[in-house]
Amino acid sequence: MNSRNACTIILAVALGWAVAGSALAEKPAEAPLIPREVLFGNPARTNMQISPDGTRMSYLAPVDNVLNVWVKTVGQDDDKAVTNDSNRGIRMYFWAADNRHIMYLQDVGGNENWRLYGADLESGAIKDLTPYDNVQVQVLGREKQFPDELLINMNKDNPQVHDVYRLNLKSGDMVKVAENPGNVAGWVSDSQLQVRGAIAALPDGSFELWVRDNDQGEWRTLTTVDPDNALTFGPLGFTRDGKSIIAIDARNANAGRLVYIDATTGEVIRVIAEDPQYDVSNAFIHPDTYEVQAVAFAKDREEWKVLDPAIEADFAAIAKLQRGDFQVYDRDDADRTWLVGFTVDNGSGAYYAWDHAARKATFLFHSRPELKKYTLATMEPISFTARDGLTVHGYLTLPPGKKARNLPLVLNVHGGPWHRDSWGYHGEAQWLANRGYACLQINFRGSTGYGKEFVNAGDREWGGKMHDDLVDAVQWAVKKGIADPRKIAIYGGSYGGYAALVGATFTPDLFCCAVDIVGPSNLISFLNSVPPYWSSMLATFHRRIGHPENDAEFLKSRSPLFKVDQIKIPMLIAQGANDPRVKQAESEQIVAAMKERGIYHEYMLFPDEGHGFAKPENRLKFYAAAEQFLAKYLGGRAEVAAQ
Repeated sequence: MNSRNACTIILAVALGWAVAGSALAEKPAEAPLIPREVLFGNPARTNMQISPDGTRMSYLAPVDNVLNVWVKTVGQDDDKAVTNDSNRGIRMYFWAADNRHIMYLQDVGGNENWRLYGADLESGAIKDLTPYDNVQVQVLGREKQFPDELLINMNKDNPQVHDVYRLNLKSGDMVKVAENPGNVAGWVSDSQLQVRGAIAALPDGSFELWVRDNDQGEWRTLTTVDPDNALTFGPLGFTRDGKSIIAIDARNANAGRLVYIDATTGEVIRVIAEDPQYDVSNAFIHPDTYEVQAVAFAKDREEWKVLDPAIEADFAAIAKLQRGDFQVYDRDDADRTWLVGFTVDNGSGAYYAWDHAARKATFLFHSRPELKKYTLATMEPISFTARDGLTVHGYLTLPPGKKARNLPLVLNVHGGPWHRDSWGYHGEAQWLANRGYACLQINFRGSTGYGKEFVNAGDREWGGKMHDDLVDAVQWAVKKGIADPRKIAIYGGSYGGYAALVGATFTPDLFCCAVDIVGPSNLISFLNSVPPYWSSMLATFHRRIGHPENDAEFLKSRSPLFKVDQIKIPMLIAQGANDPRVKQAESEQIVAAMKERGIYHEYMLFPDEGHGFAKPENRLKFYAAAEQFLAKYLGGRAEVAAQ
C-alpha cells in the first residue's frame, strides 16, 4: 500500500539589551533583511526518497535553476541528475518498484494535464509513457510484488472522467482495467494491484463506496456517505487480505476517525484511532502487513498516536532528534531504512535517514541551508471566538525583535477552501514578518481538519460567515493591541485570492490594500468554467457554494465582480494564463471593471503559469512586486528590486 536554533538568537538579543541599556530595549535593531531568493528561490534539496531495495536515495535539486531528480548510492558521494527538465522543474516523482525507473509527472505551462515520464537509471533514457495532448494522468497504485507495472488514471477517452489503466514499464503497453461509468471521482486498488474500490458521486452531493471481488467482477454498493460526511470520508486502501478497507470516516462521530470497513457488509468493524475534535491527518502503514502502526492528528501542532509497540521506541527517539514536527516520508521494502523529515517554524526543513534496526539517525541535509544565516520568526497558535460563538483557530507570526503592539498586519488567507494552514515553516509568513508585518493565518469555518461540523459550517458561506471569521480575526488582533487598524492588508491565493477580493469589495473600510493571486471574482462564471474532469465534484460544489443557474442571484451577491463600485483600496492581482481551475477571465473581468471606473490597481499576468507560480523566476518577480506594493501601503521594509 502507498501510505502516504532560536536559543542562540534569543540569548544574543537578551545580552545585547542588557549591555546597551534601555534605549535599545525601546527600539531594538531589526533583523537583517532576508533576500527573496533565499525564501522563494528553489530549495537546495528537497523531497528525499529511497529506492525500494534501500541501496540508493533520490531527491529534487536544481540543474541550471530548474528542479530535477538526483540519485546517489547510499554511503557514497556519486550524486547525479537523472532527469533533464529545463523549463518548469519537477515537483512530483517516485521510484518504480523495479528499482530501475524514476517516474515523474509534468505538465505544460501549468495546465495540469500531467504526463507520466520514466527515467531508466541503467540506460539513461527518458520516455514519455503517456504522449497524449489534453489528457491528465494520475498515479493510482504501485506494489512491490508487481515491479514492472503501475496503475494510472487517465481521462483519455472522456475528458470528464478518469479510467484506470495497467501500465507495463518494460514494454510501455497499457490495458484499461476499469472504465468510468461517468460518476466515479476516485479509485482504490488492493495489494494485488487490482482495482477493487470506487467512490461514486451522486447528484445530491453524497457518495457511494463501490467494491468488487476482483478486477473482472461486478461492482456493488458497499455503503453510502451523505453530503454532511462527504468531506470527512475517504478510503486509504484495502487491508492485505482484501477483506477490509482502511478509511477516514466521520459518520456517527464529529471528526474523521480511522476505521476498518468490512468489504462485504460495509459495516465499520473497528475504530483504529479517533479524536473528538480533529480529523485524522496522516497514517503510518506497514508496507508488508498493511497494518496501521501510527496515526497523526493535526491540532495546533501535529501529534502522533503510536499503535504498534514495535515502533514505539522509534517514534520516541525520532521526536528527540531536534525541535519540530516530523513525518516518516519513505521507507525501503525491507523496512530497514526510514527517511524522516522535520518541519520547524523558524528554520529550514531537515532530513534524516533512520536505521530502524539500530534505532540510529544519520543527518542528510537541510532543504534551505541559507536560512541559517538569518533570524527567523516563530509561529504561534492562536484561537478566538467568532461572533456566533464558534471557536476559530489560526497562527500568528510576528517580526523578530518587535513587540506585539500596533503592528501593520497582513491577513494571509489559505486556499481551498477545503484545506487548512498548519504549524511549521511557511515562506510567506517569514517573508512578511521579516519585512515588519504581523502575519495572521486563520482556519476559518469550512477549513478541513477540525471535524465535520466545522467544515460544514462553511456551506454556502463563501463571502458570508467564512469572511466574517476573517473579519473577526482582524478585530481580535486589533483589540489585543497587536494590529494597527489603519494598516491591515488582506492577501491570498485561490480561495484566499477570492477572500482578498471580498475584503476589498464587501469590507473595504477594514483593509488598506489587497493582494489577490488566482482568485475567482464571479462565482457563476467560476463554477461554469471548472475543468471537465471536475464533473464528478460539481454536485459538491453546487451544495457547498451554490448552483450557477438555480442560485444565480445568491451567487451574484457573493461575487466581488458585482461590487466593484465599493472598492476604496489599491489592489494587486496576479494570474497564471494557463490556470485550469480559476481561468484567466476571472482576474481580467474584475481588472477591466476597475479600469473602467478608474480604480487604482496593479495586474500581473504570467503567460507560462497556471494555478500558482512554479517557476522560480516568476515567483521572484511576483514577490518583488508584492513586496513593493505592501511597503507602499503598510510602510514595511523592502528589498531593492532587481534591475
